[in-house]
Amino acid sequence: MRGLLCWPLAMSLLLLQPWETQLQSAGPRCHTGPLDLVFVIDSSRSVRPFEFETMRQFLVGLLRSLDVGLNATRVGVIQYSSQVQSVFPLGAFSRREDMERAIRALVPLAQGTMTGLAIQYAMNVAFSEAEGARPPKERVPRVAVIVTDGRPQDRVAEVAAQARARGIEIYAVGVQRADVGSLRAMASPPLDEHVFLVESFDLIQEFGLQFQSRLCGKDLCAEWGHSCQHQCVSAPGTFYCACNSGYKLAADSKSCLAIDLCAEGTHGCDHHCVSSLGSYFCRCRAGFVLQRDQRSCRAIDHCSFGNHSCQHECVNSPGGPQCRCREGHDLLPDGRSCQVRDLCNGVDHGCEFQCVSEGLSYRCLCPEGRQLQADGKSCLRCREGHVDLVLLVDGSKSVRPQNFELVKRFVNQIVDFLDVSPEGTRIGLVQFSSRVRTEFPLGRYGTAAEVKQAVLAIEYMERGTMTGLALRHMVEHSFSEAQGARPRALNVPRVGLVFTDGRSQDDISVWAARAKEEGIVMYAVGVGKAVEEELREIASEPAELHVSYSPDFSTMTHLLENLKGSICPEEGISAGTELRSPCECESLVEFQGRTLGALESLTQNLAQLTARLEDLENELAHKK
Repeated sequence: MRGLLCWPLAMSLLLLQPWETQLQSAGPRCHTGPLDLVFVIDSSRSVRPFEFETMRQFLVGLLRSLDVGLNATRVGVIQYSSQVQSVFPLGAFSRREDMERAIRALVPLAQGTMTGLAIQYAMNVAFSEAEGARPPKERVPRVAVIVTDGRPQDRVAEVAAQARARGIEIYAVGVQRADVGSLRAMASPPLDEHVFLVESFDLIQEFGLQFQSRLCGKDLCAEWGHSCQHQCVSAPGTFYCACNSGYKLAADSKSCLAIDLCAEGTHGCDHHCVSSLGSYFCRCRAGFVLQRDQRSCRAIDHCSFGNHSCQHECVNSPGGPQCRCREGHDLLPDGRSCQVRDLCNGVDHGCEFQCVSEGLSYRCLCPEGRQLQADGKSCLRCREGHVDLVLLVDGSKSVRPQNFELVKRFVNQIVDFLDVSPEGTRIGLVQFSSRVRTEFPLGRYGTAAEVKQAVLAIEYMERGTMTGLALRHMVEHSFSEAQGARPRALNVPRVGLVFTDGRSQDDISVWAARAKEEGIVMYAVGVGKAVEEELREIASEPAELHVSYSPDFSTMTHLLENLKGSICPEEGISAGTELRSPCECESLVEFQGRTLGALESLTQNLAQLTARLEDLENELAHKK
């Protein structure tokens, strides 16, 4: 390190000149080429006012010796004490006069000495592109000059190392009481060229002269804007450009062009030739492999490796092996296995109940007790028996209006396969939410068209889900003769179908059990968030035949196949059996017999009640 400097007589005489002109008198202005230069100035309280003024004049003089400009040397100045202040950033000024004006207006901070903080600010902020520094890809040198007169009050070694690692060249200038160890920790290597220690601020221009001579040496590549793309080579009194290996000099003697051996057409590559620095290599298209001669290409036979795992056939392709199935089979998602093609899922088969694939064809089936019609797709309607059917439809707010319309359409599809008539199937519908509302009773409509029209006219209720209340209403009211249900003596099956999309907000167990005790065959249809346990509790046994579920309203139509085969009764009055009119003689005699029996029972009960009253009157008389 240079330490305290003893100058020759010529240097002493030089100091007698004004400070702002000494640096200029040392030689012509530097032509350093592009350079980003930031001065980091200590303005702590230990720097006396006249010393700070000396440093100000030093900066002005050094500026006048530099080739300042946006395309030459950009200058930024920050001062620090206990905090850091940007005097002006790198991109602020392009004229020397504006920089000098800002430096002359500088007011010292006069606090502590946080040199590490100042270095960190210079690294992260002052040398950022936002502040005017040129991008790293332009390879413009970044130089920081730190001038301080004391020992740092924070750590400098680690942050200075980080700054140097980011490509910032650091000059450390110590004045008077500056700590030599800290200067050496901050500066870039070699230390004897980047560490300066002067005895006083009056002598700081010595650093300026040496710094100027370093920037303004006789290396013409460093002094002039050579514009060489790769390398500049200095020669006595001149310079020339050179290129890196694998490149050649262009006609302008400055730019460099990659040597493209592939373009010469002598490479012999079967597919592609790829140039590299000073050389080339051959590359094959996808699905091919390079031969030993490193020029020819051969298709890769992936199937011959024996690890394709294809169930049927392996076919080579540029992207690798692909499996293929024989006719009448489809490839499974694993890309290897094959299964017999299910035509029922692949075509619009039109089967009303069930489609069964058979090789390259398919056929339609009907549920037990129903025959396939002549078109091979439709099934005969439910005419084997008569049914009293009550539908309990969930109208809670969780269903939502658009889904409620899907529910009504679903109900009408059920109506389509039933033989609706006063003597055949009677249909009633009850909507429930937080309350229960009979939309139409069993005895109101006598045709399917009337029922479907009434279903479409139903208005959505919203609110809660009181399924238990709906079951009670069905048991106590919906299947009463007053509502249109046929007398139990006629043995007409009673069927209840509950449609819901969520958990009930009241208890269902009592009335679900009561419905089955009353001989009502219960079906439960759940959609979305319907609870399976509740559906099973509502439905008759076995649950597999009486419970249906669909995850979504838009896909619930597939439940119709199960319901079509289930609701049609296996027992009861057959299609060939006529219902007896209550006005016929046999019906009147039967009715008279049941009535007389009931009257006799009532007479006996009345006699017992009279006898009991007499006993009570006798007991009261004895007490008096």
